[in-house]
Amino acid sequence: MLIKPVIFGQFDGVFAGQSTRHGGVSPAPYYTLNLGKSTGDTQENVVENRRRFAAALGFNPAQMAWSRQVHGDAIKLVTEPGGGEGYDALVTNVPGILLAVSVADCGSILIYDRENQAVAAIHAGWKGTAAGIVSSTLKFMAHHFGSRAETCYAYLGACISANAFEVDEDVASQFADPFKRFEPQRQKHLVDLKSANAAWCLDFGIPQAQIELSALCTVGDNEYFFSHRKEKGVTGRGMVGIGVRH
Repeated sequence: MLIKPVIFGQFDGVFAGQSTRHGGVSPAPYYTLNLGKSTGDTQENVVENRRRFAAALGFNPAQMAWSRQVHGDAIKLVTEPGGGEGYDALVTNVPGILLAVSVADCGSILIYDRENQAVAAIHAGWKGTAAGIVSSTLKFMAHHFGSRAETCYAYLGACISANAFEVDEDVASQFADPFKRFEPQRQKHLVDLKSANAAWCLDFGIPQAQIELSALCTVGDNEYFFSHRKEKGVTGRGMVGIGVRH
């Protein structure tokens, strides 16, 4: 049901994880732990699945904060649990709130600032990645909480891998050369979202040793994760979440 980042395991009171597609109640094609409200699944199934996800992280659903994501770069300062709309990054320094973003191929990034006990959950599709939503979120945390790079830790969750993320020139042109390559046989560009988002963390100054990258791919490891691309849009949604409890 849950993959827990190693990087946060050294800190008491930090609870974080990425859901798999297993351990829920939803039938095919959303089997089984579908956490997405914007699917054809029933509301009852999603509510129960979210309860299970939150419980696996030591929270209850009433403590969760989320947003209807728009593949943008807007950031929400969360002061209380509940839903929102139009934000792809959530940040808080309020203990007892579980920040959660939905994913089904897009990049996901969790940040923990040990000095200020602040956290962030970021959804980064190709548009958000190219727009630097990770960089903007870290700067947002620096402004609001005084977060410093040397006290921040980052986890980049399972997402579509470079080998599976085929795009045309219009998308590839949004990325610097280190994060893309042209594949002549496929006549497609391949973009590495995970490395691109990790670079934003490094640019902010977070030490390499404080950044963890999942080796898993939502397309290649589709038996464990929902994949919008692999399943041609008819699938569930996973979540990544992080919160601090004292």
